[in-house]
Amino acid sequence: MNIERVETFAVALPTRRSFGVSGGAVAVAGRPSIRILVKVSADGAYGWGEATPIPAWTYETAESIVTTVDRYLAPAIVGRPAWNLDAVDAAFDRAVNRGLSIGAPLAKSAVDVALHDLLGRAAGVPLGVMWGQRRTESVELGWIVSGQSPAEVGDSVAEGTEAGYRAFKVKIGLHNEATDAAVVGAVREHAPAAPLWVDANQAYTVDAALRMARRLEPYGLTAFEQPLPANDLAGLRRLREHSPVPVALDESLRHPTDLATFVRLEAVDVAIAKVQRSGGLTLSRRLCALAEDCGVRLMGSGLTDSDLGLAASLHLFAAYGIGVGTPVDLNGRQFIESPYAGETVRVEKGVAHVPDAPGLGVEVDESVVRRLAVDVLERRA
Repeated sequence: MNIERVETFAVALPTRRSFGVSGGAVAVAGRPSIRILVKVSADGAYGWGEATPIPAWTYETAESIVTTVDRYLAPAIVGRPAWNLDAVDAAFDRAVNRGLSIGAPLAKSAVDVALHDLLGRAAGVPLGVMWGQRRTESVELGWIVSGQSPAEVGDSVAEGTEAGYRAFKVKIGLHNEATDAAVVGAVREHAPAAPLWVDANQAYTVDAALRMARRLEPYGLTAFEQPLPANDLAGLRRLREHSPVPVALDESLRHPTDLATFVRLEAVDVAIAKVQRSGGLTLSRRLCALAEDCGVRLMGSGLTDSDLGLAASLHLFAAYGIGVGTPVDLNGRQFIESPYAGETVRVEKGVAHVPDAPGLGVEVDESVVRRLAVDVLERRA
């Protein structure tokens, strides 16, 4: 099968509740959440992928993802064999090259995931069967606490607990250090036995992160995720050496070679697997395999994906057993809806079941996609 067409759709999805990180808003209640869906077609087969533009988290916007796919990535791969994912990855790097790390990972991920979905559908098997690697049939999810004051945390924890979640992740760096620590302490008070970890999304300096790690040590955290700026290699090495809480890296690990660098520097305890951040499933599988081979613990995360991105992450995490023992942050269902999805991922009591249908296992209603589509490139006054 040769790739014939690559289409992009910017869709406005309903937002269930607001969600923020240290860099700013990710989702705002009452305002649609924009996601970029990509459809790749080849010899009568097709597949879907997704990109999540969050300028508060990384540099790619809805506009840049659409133009990168339409004007650079699609022309680079149309006519190529759909099965040759390695050649597609090389073509992507020639079209949009690397800086310090991978270039335009969110845009590349949407196309890469769509190709995986296409190949699985064409073969009539889910991704795990296509890879020959599936270690678990379900993945436990964590409930996200973000933006609440210490006095408000109890309601959020209660809501998550009532929905069946037994693990919690707290976004910090949104307040001053004392308030951040008080929020985490309040979560621990309301969930005394739950797995608990924090994510600063690059909010701190080394000294502030060390202070926070020492404040948070009594709460028995699983990990302190991305405390420092992604490119602060020296700072992360110093922090990992002195922190009483394991240091997990997310934004720092765009490409598998980034993980190799941090391993050589002894600057990482935990590697976060995240499909979109790493440019798709092809490179994410390489990163996970490298972490395993180097003895680096793996945790899982998403990018507030809708159901296509959720399914892609579940197939990756199931392949490597991520989420067994340590729940993962795949929070899309908590914050946004996926009205385009028919048969899709089943989530029950905080546990997501890995789809068994071909490809990603998500049936996309293209008529709904087209109805939800918006023109993000429309000129604004």
